[in-house]
Amino acid sequence: MYRQRGVSLSGLLMWSVVLILAALLGFRIGPPYFEYLTIKKQLQAIAGDPAARSGQRRDVEDAFSKRAMIEDMPSLNAKDLVITKEADGFVISAEYSVCRPVVANIRACMDFAPTSRR
Repeated sequence: MYRQRGVSLSGLLMWSVVLILAALLGFRIGPPYFEYLTIKKQLQAIAGDPAARSGQRRDVEDAFSKRAMIEDMPSLNAKDLVITKEADGFVISAEYSVCRPVVANIRACMDFAPTSRR
């Protein structure tokens, strides 16, 4: 005699709720994380850009502002950048926080610290 295997209706509903909550969390947390990756990529590009190679704050801010407008990076302002000179050039870094509502009064708050270091 064969024993039946499978998922019961209550098990299906339970797993559906878990998967929906995980997808909801991913949809809320995903965009800020992808924006962080974009900001990090743009900071690395600015650090290697010949136009901003002087390391002057105004040049770096202008380059970042142009790239932020094109790439749609609203979480970080050019004034928030920290430029540090090093022996082989300069490093651009910043720190910012993003809070996104998840469900009702539950919020996901994330702290990011992108830098132009590789």
